[in-house]
Amino acid sequence: MGKGAGSLTGKSTSFARSGLFVWLGLALVLGSFAALLIGPFPLTPSEAVGVLARVVSGAQPSGTQDTVLLSIRLPRVVAALLVGASLAAAGACYQTLFRNPLVSPDILGVSAGAGLGAVLGIFLSLPVAAIQLMGFAGGLAAVALVGFVAATVRGGDSTLVLVLAGVVVGALAGAATSLLKVLADPYDQLPAITFWLLGSLAGVKAGDILPAVSAVLFGLVPLFLLRWRINVLSLGDEEAKALGVEAGRLRLVVIFCATLITASVVAIAGVVGWVGLVIPHIARMIVGPGFGRLLPAAALLGAGYLLAVDTLARTLSGTEVPLGILTAVVGAPFFLWLLARGRRAWA
Repeated sequence: MGKGAGSLTGKSTSFARSGLFVWLGLALVLGSFAALLIGPFPLTPSEAVGVLARVVSGAQPSGTQDTVLLSIRLPRVVAALLVGASLAAAGACYQTLFRNPLVSPDILGVSAGAGLGAVLGIFLSLPVAAIQLMGFAGGLAAVALVGFVAATVRGGDSTLVLVLAGVVVGALAGAATSLLKVLADPYDQLPAITFWLLGSLAGVKAGDILPAVSAVLFGLVPLFLLRWRINVLSLGDEEAKALGVEAGRLRLVVIFCATLITASVVAIAGVVGWVGLVIPHIARMIVGPGFGRLLPAAALLGAGYLLAVDTLARTLSGTEVPLGILTAVVGAPFFLWLLARGRRAWA
């Protein structure tokens, strides 16, 4: 009788969690459609459906409605979903890896390195594609430098050394970025640098999304396939070794994949904070600490959160508000509330 009741309870819990993912996916689809309608040039649902139907039928886009929906709003909505999901997924990886709810994708200096690379590209007056490429390369280079420093320093807690190396490299990248801001043209380059560092999707084009999607999938697929082993990492190195998991090698794979994901989206959106810190924490409170559930839940919640923030950013006033400002305004007080009320999620 006890075994049957336990089995029924487990099945009902699994069914409830599956239903939660269905509802999250449905809310994301409806929110995305609503975001396509909202903006300085509003569209009705019938107009948006008509434009999409013409595209599906193979007709060539023509007219203002087609241009607004297909060339401006649709790439931006897709980019918001991609960036939010990626940052939240990377944050979930880092928090599980370091067993700390205060860890975010910035912990190893990837955002600071990507910022330095992009700022250098702006300073050199390079094309947009080259700026994005330099941002991507800068993020990867920063984490590679962190890994090199951590491997060079012997003795002590390897995780602590890795985090401290990330702090040092991030600080150096931030100092170099500040130097470039001082040297930049105050009338042309400095405003572009400042706006990029605050995060924005205003300049995203359809051609920017496919390379970012490819890189994100390249990082997400291994994380999903290794989700059960990553669960073991959260127990600590000794327990992982006892269960047959090579913790050091797996940690490198997770760091590489999470860094690749973060650098890919930071290169197109700029530095967007708080998403990778707050959203995984919320997801953990909803679905629990199991990484197999945590990763998709964080991705779905992150996508919806940044979609809402970006929609607010382009409609709040006549001048677009940078994403980094809004995510901080919303995320900081909410995270304080989470710290006060959500400690059981890490128990």
